[in-house]
Amino acid sequence: MTALTEDTRGLLLSRIKDVPDYPKPGVMFKDITPLLADPKAFAALTDALVELAGRYGATKIVGLEARGFILAAPVAVQAGIGFVPVRKAGKLPGATLAQSYELEYGTAEIEIHAEDLSAGDRVMVIDDVLATGGTAGASLELIRRAGADVAGVAVLMELSFLPGRARLAGALDGAPLDALIVV
Repeated sequence: MTALTEDTRGLLLSRIKDVPDYPKPGVMFKDITPLLADPKAFAALTDALVELAGRYGATKIVGLEARGFILAAPVAVQAGIGFVPVRKAGKLPGATLAQSYELEYGTAEIEIHAEDLSAGDRVMVIDDVLATGGTAGASLELIRRAGADVAGVAVLMELSFLPGRARLAGALDGAPLDALIVV
């Protein structure tokens, strides 16, 4: 776990807004846009993720669509390493690698450019929230299929009442999973 002070953890938590019944009744959506709008909070989040990238020995950062892009890009720039977007199927031009995964009701597919990762890359996956682990798990499979190594997974927030961590346990294959905030 990264060394977030209680004050920093409190700052981040205070900037995450609960939105009840979104996108459907019974769901409590965690809106990170107030955190992104606060330069002090966003900088603290970026610094914590950069620290993890260094600890993981990452040479590339993968950001998961869409909020993971927002978090991952400044981390890659600050860490001085490359950024690779993992997109929903059909959003990238050219040759891609695709991976399907299970949703609560159906399946989805994500893609990366085939040439963006290669053997020798140590890849850190960044996303905003770990919930069920489906997208993160599929991204780990894509990284390995591209010939790269998984350095670790880092998320702003883990929803501990959902099975994301348990679902990723085997897919991580010993790589660390860090959540800055666990609710």
